[in-house]
Amino acid sequence: MTDATANPIPGTASKGKSLLEQDDRTKRRNAAEKRFRAYGIAAISIGLLFLLALLWAIINNGIPAFTQTFINLEVELAEENLDPNGNRSLEDIRKVSTFGYNPLIGAALIAETADIETEVSDGDLTKILSASAAAVVRNYVIENPDQIGETVEFRLLASSRVDGYLKGRVQREDLARDRNLDAAHLDLIDEMVTRGSTERVFNWDFILGADASESRPEQAGIGVSMLGSFFMMIVVLFAALPIGVAASIYLEEFAPQNKFTDLIEVNISNLAAVPSIVFGILGLAVFIQFAHLPQSAPLVGGLTLTLMTLPTIVISTRASLKAVPPSIRDAALGVGASKMQSVFHHVLPLAMPGILTGTIIGLAQALGETAPLLLIGMVGYIASNYPDGVASGFLDPNSAMPAQIYEWAKRADPAYYERAWGGIIVLLLFLLTMNIIAIILRRRFERRW
Repeated sequence: MTDATANPIPGTASKGKSLLEQDDRTKRRNAAEKRFRAYGIAAISIGLLFLLALLWAIINNGIPAFTQTFINLEVELAEENLDPNGNRSLEDIRKVSTFGYNPLIGAALIAETADIETEVSDGDLTKILSASAAAVVRNYVIENPDQIGETVEFRLLASSRVDGYLKGRVQREDLARDRNLDAAHLDLIDEMVTRGSTERVFNWDFILGADASESRPEQAGIGVSMLGSFFMMIVVLFAALPIGVAASIYLEEFAPQNKFTDLIEVNISNLAAVPSIVFGILGLAVFIQFAHLPQSAPLVGGLTLTLMTLPTIVISTRASLKAVPPSIRDAALGVGASKMQSVFHHVLPLAMPGILTGTIIGLAQALGETAPLLLIGMVGYIASNYPDGVASGFLDPNSAMPAQIYEWAKRADPAYYERAWGGIIVLLLFLLTMNIIAIILRRRFERRW
């Protein structure tokens, strides 16, 4: 038995230092760790700061789009203007254009502001109303011809300038060169707000309505483009999911490992990094120019986005299949199952949560894409009407939420810019919902090995 202290290792003497005291090397190492932690905390803080700034910009600019200014007017539906023959024939009533309703609305505005001192002439009063006011009254009369001759109260949209003034977007000095409104109109609006005939309310038409022309920004809504995105996502789901999952199962479980499959795997990884506009060019060439499918249709948009989403689904599905332990396959094969039975009865059900999560993330990515839709014409079409049925929903020209936001953002009227921010909020809510569903599915069905 020997004493370890009898023969100390050269160079290991404590040189009079205690083990409880840190040497210089340890101090430098601990200081480096502290600096690294500080760098990490600073990086996270900067990222959160930019994220909060982005969210604040989106919310601050987009929330006003969810409210709209309306003017309540009692309009006399004069029979001599709308039905001179007095026979209440819909054919005769439809012949009266919106120009025939403008004098009725003007008379209602004159009566409403008769006791208000204003410098606005009677002919300029209608400038505070939306260009859609006459169409609203006309549609009501066509649907209710028995109301002709009566005085009916209407809630009519105010013009985009009036709406912007009450939201703080338009200032009085901004109207110096405006041919539509002047300061006298704003004084009149202030008085009408005080009297309660003008009010801002929640704008359901922005969520459920359709796009409008550039002369009626206050009437534009995102509802029809939401439906267009819905039909596109259906196409992507039913096209990309089976193709992507089948390709992944073959490559991961059945394909031999050779140069050909290696080439396929490399190309799938490269396709996941290809700019989305390239898929738009491919969709334009294949589905529109070669297959002659209808331009701007959700079917074409969905097929184009399917090409873009397939690599993401294939990669996520293969990762989910790899995560299943080999012992599951070996156990299935050991009790007499075939290769296909082991894959479809044991491996695939265990990998399904990851497959669903990857699919939903791929759909969320496709939902927010704009560039592929530019190439197939979905930004050049104003989606002003809902589709008549399921078939027309897939085949008729329509728009999508990101394309609609892009279209609004490039228009000149500031009211459209406001609606573009509001559309971003709606799109983010959809994306947030889809990602929450993906997280719930992963947490609910995840298996830990």
